[in-house]
Amino acid sequence: MSWAIGSLEISASGALIISGLLWIVLIGVFPLLVLINASPSPGPKGCRRLGLPQGQSNLTDEYDQKYSEGVPSDTKDENGQPAWRVKALFTYPLKSCGGIELQKSDVVPTGLKFDRQFAFAEETANGWNCRTLRNAGFQRMALIHPEIWVPDPSSPDYDERRPEMQSGGVMVISYPRLAPLGLWGTMIKIGMTFRILATRRKFSVPLVPSQDSKYPVVPVSIWKDTPRAYDYGSLLPASLHEYLGFKPSESPLTLFRAHPSHSREIFRNAPRKEQIGFQPSTAFADAYPIHLLNLASHRDVAARCAAAIPRLSIRRFRANIIVQGPEAFAEDHWKRFTIGGTEIHAACRTVRCRLPNVDPDTGDRHKAEPDRTLKSYRRIDDGDRTNACLGMQLVPSVEEFSVSVGDEVRVLETGEHLYMKMLAPGEKVEGV
Repeated sequence: MSWAIGSLEISASGALIISGLLWIVLIGVFPLLVLINASPSPGPKGCRRLGLPQGQSNLTDEYDQKYSEGVPSDTKDENGQPAWRVKALFTYPLKSCGGIELQKSDVVPTGLKFDRQFAFAEETANGWNCRTLRNAGFQRMALIHPEIWVPDPSSPDYDERRPEMQSGGVMVISYPRLAPLGLWGTMIKIGMTFRILATRRKFSVPLVPSQDSKYPVVPVSIWKDTPRAYDYGSLLPASLHEYLGFKPSESPLTLFRAHPSHSREIFRNAPRKEQIGFQPSTAFADAYPIHLLNLASHRDVAARCAAAIPRLSIRRFRANIIVQGPEAFAEDHWKRFTIGGTEIHAACRTVRCRLPNVDPDTGDRHKAEPDRTLKSYRRIDDGDRTNACLGMQLVPSVEEFSVSVGDEVRVLETGEHLYMKMLAPGEKVEGV
């Protein structure tokens, strides 16, 4: 008896020999891989990771029915905390990729520190264009997870001469490992299944290019703006191109880091410099520096599309600040309020696209929800009756402050909102 592999015919005895050799390789190599992968790789030397410890979240109870009802703003809960307060904080360093949950965050002129400072872009006939979960084929970005590591002088490995210190820290980017076809790919899958091999690949990029860096500064388009940014394309590994569906040698993909001298000034619904002393700006956020969601509002939406998505996480909507306490949609009419004593302007409502249809835990895109449910009852703003609204776009009254989980929320002024579109009549953007 014999077997044919392609044009090669192998006898039964030959197949047994090959099989035996493969098992020898398997048995010999895997123990070594176990040793290599037995303990998690340490982070960048001399740095500490920002965010809550692995496995911890302030949203572990987000599905609790108690968040569906509002409570009076002047009350306190059973622990003596303000009833209206910050429930959770997130920064999204790499646009449309995983978020980092925080207990406290500095706020800078472009929003929460590190938020949307990086973005993937695709080269087109019109130059570089930012890509997001809205764009067809890019839902895999949901499973790309950034980590921010900043210099830690208390670390025994701290040395100001290290490249990590010179760049103000690094962003470590991880993404799912893809197994190739064939026998070797099968062995890799087995190794990942039994946690012998790492299931994710990773690489790092500088948070801020050092003064002697050679990264080119080129224009990149995001909506109607074309800011100049650092091109980090030379740092992308071939496996990342492959993960996002490109051939590394022909890939039109790159990674941009916002340039501090080329932020995008925001006008439209934002307060003006004459009013607050500076003109609001962003890096790669779509429109405004900070995005807020009310947990009760989200629970209302989630209940209406529960048949299609039984557990619709608020993380799908990628807000920076999540608050608890106000009744559903109370925030629709906020004009000015304070968080921890800092005055905030609610510039406008957040007009939603189909981006929340992508599950942040799986990268799967639902064909209809929650977009369909939102549009069935949340097309409430005369500025855009085509799309639904959920959440508010914020501009702080000061350029720098800090915000923490538990900070009290107090409304100072309510009023009407009229959304001003980013697109001209008839203008189309993919995914919107």
